Amino acid sequence: MNKAFVKEDAPEEEDGPPSAPALPAGFKNYMTRRGYGLLRNELEELVKRERPALVQVVSWAAKNGDRSENGDYIYGKKRLREIDRRIRFLMKRLETAVLVDPAAQENTEQVFFGATVTVCDAEGCESTYQIVGIDEADAGRGMISWISPLARALLKAREGDAVRFSSPAGPRELEIVGIRYS
Repeated sequence: MNKAFVKEDAPEEEDGPPSAPALPAGFKNYMTRRGYGLLRNELEELVKRERPALVQVVSWAAKNGDRSENGDYIYGKKRLREIDRRIRFLMKRLETAVLVDPAAQENTEQVFFGATVTVCDAEGCESTYQIVGIDEADAGRGMISWISPLARALLKAREGDAVRFSSPAGPRELEIVGIRYS
């Protein structure tokens, strides 16, 4: 294609969806120390190790001549864009983080951010969830985001309370059987 028809100074389109859900407007980015540490470690890994190594590969590939059919160059540039996008995202999330130490919670009778809550459903099955920030949520490990429907139902409840919330399977009711902060 003739260079006259290619706009090279145009910003490259960002590929794929955002790395994590956006914070609801007007809400703070609450995070536990553990979650903050995980994001900080990921940022450090990208900035100090992965990105510099990839820059070397792309630089080497660029010296090999024809870039249009150079897989190392093409893949490397794409991966650099992905890494740079993730670095910007992590920096923004860490800048806006409001650290909450669950162990410092004074009112341990109620469910607040950072609480580990044990609930029992109508069939008598117990489950345990920790309420964490949106960047550290992992439902498979029992870590739910504080903005999830279940966490919102649990917030400010006390042991022995029954909470109702809408799940993907329909309305559910759970009884709180234990609350701890650690």
